[in-house]
Amino acid sequence: MNMTSQLQLLTLSNGHGEDVIAVRILKELLQLENSPKISALPLVGEGYAYQELNIPIVGSVKTMPSGGFIYMDGGQQLMRDVQGGLLKLTLNQIQTTREWVKAQKQAGNRSAVLAVGDILPLLFASISGANYAFVGTAKSEYYVRDDGGLLKRTNKGAYWENFSGSIYHPWERWLMTRRRCKAIFPRDSLTTTILQEMRVPVFDLGNPMMDNLQPSFPTHRIYATDTEHQEIIRPLVVTLLPGSRTPEAYDNWEEIMIGVSSLMETMLERNPVSHGSKILIFLGAIAPNLDSHILAQFVTSQGWKPHPIAELPVKFSDDKALTFKQRNAYFVLAQNAYNDCLHMADIAIAMAGTATEQFVGLGKPAFTIPGKGPQFNPVFAEAQSRLLGNSVILVPRAENLGKQVKNLLADPDKLHAIAENGLLRMGKPGAAQRIAECIMERLG
Repeated sequence: MNMTSQLQLLTLSNGHGEDVIAVRILKELLQLENSPKISALPLVGEGYAYQELNIPIVGSVKTMPSGGFIYMDGGQQLMRDVQGGLLKLTLNQIQTTREWVKAQKQAGNRSAVLAVGDILPLLFASISGANYAFVGTAKSEYYVRDDGGLLKRTNKGAYWENFSGSIYHPWERWLMTRRRCKAIFPRDSLTTTILQEMRVPVFDLGNPMMDNLQPSFPTHRIYATDTEHQEIIRPLVVTLLPGSRTPEAYDNWEEIMIGVSSLMETMLERNPVSHGSKILIFLGAIAPNLDSHILAQFVTSQGWKPHPIAELPVKFSDDKALTFKQRNAYFVLAQNAYNDCLHMADIAIAMAGTATEQFVGLGKPAFTIPGKGPQFNPVFAEAQSRLLGNSVILVPRAENLGKQVKNLLADPDKLHAIAENGLLRMGKPGAAQRIAECIMERLG
C-alpha cells in the first residue's frame, strides 16, 4: 500500500475561543507548501469558526447549556451539561477520533492530530492512535507565579494548582511526554521554561491570540516639541469591552456604563493648565452577535444624545457606528472596527476574556469590573488579574472606577511597567505562522 504524500490532519478544540485560535493556525498551515488536508472536531459548541476556511466537521457536535464554562460556579453548569447529554457526546467524540485515525491508516494516508485548548482535546489526541501536537490555551504559569516566584495566595485550593511544581499536573505532563506527542506550544515563555525543565517537548513560539490585530491606520507617532502640551489637550480614549456572550454581555454593559459615568465625573473637571475640560472618547467594541440598539438604549438613558459621526474629534473607520455626545465627551458603538478600538485606546474598561488579554498584549492597562457571570464573575476576574499581572486593575465597584483611572494616569512609571508586562505575558504577533511551520516539521 502506497502512503500518500499529503498529511491528513484532524484538529480538536474545546470552545469558541479555542476554535478561533485553531483556525488562525490552520489558515497559516494551508498556505505552506505540502499543506495538510484538514478536518475538525469541535468538542464544545458547533465550531462555526471552521466555516471561514470551509473545513469539514467530522462526527457529532452540540452546544451544551454552559457554553463551555463548566468551571465557573462550583459544578452547577457541569451538572446541566451532563443532563444535556455531555457524557454520551464525549464518548461519541472519542469514538469518532479513533475511527478517523483508523480510516486514514486503512486508506494508506499519513495522519496526525492537532489538539487546541486544555486536557480534554489533549487526552483525545493521546488515545487517537496517531502522532499529535498540543496548543495549550487554557493554562499559564502566571496563574500561580510571576517572574519573581510563586504568588502569595490565601485560598485553600491554591496549593493544588501548583502542587507538582507546574500549573500542568503530572497526568497532563504524562500525556505531553508520550512517544507520539511531537510538540507542545504553551501560551507564554514562563510556562515554556517550567515545562522544559520537566522534559516536555515544548516550543516557545508565542500566542496566536496576538495575531491579526493590525489597525486600519499607521500606529507610529510623531512627537512634537510641545509633547507635554499635546498630551494635555489630547483626548483620553477609553475602549469598552463587554464580552460577546449573551445575555451576560448586556448585564456587563450596564456595569460598564456605571464605570463610564464615574470616569466622566472624575475626568471632566476643569483642567487649570488647558483652561478647559479634558475630551473623553469612549469606544464600545461590540461583538457582531450583540444587538447594538439594546446597548444604545443604555447609553441614551444616561443622557447621551445622538451625534454625527463626521463631527467626532477623531477619524473612525466604521461608518455604520452609532455615535453620541454628552458635555465634553463622545461615545461610539462599533461592530466593525474591533482592531481599531484596541489600538486607538489609552485604557479599557473590560469585562471580557480574550479581548482583555489582547488589549493588555498591546501594552495597555485594562480596568476590570467583576460581573455576575457565568463567565466574567469575581472568580474569573481574580484569576485573570493573576494571569495578566499589573496590566489589569481590578475595580470591585464600578462607581469607583474614575478615581482608579486618575491615579494610574498620574503614574508614568507604572504605565511604562504595564507596557513591558503586556508584551512579556502575551508575546509578539506572528505566532500562528511560527506554530504552523513547526507543526509541519514535527508532524509532516
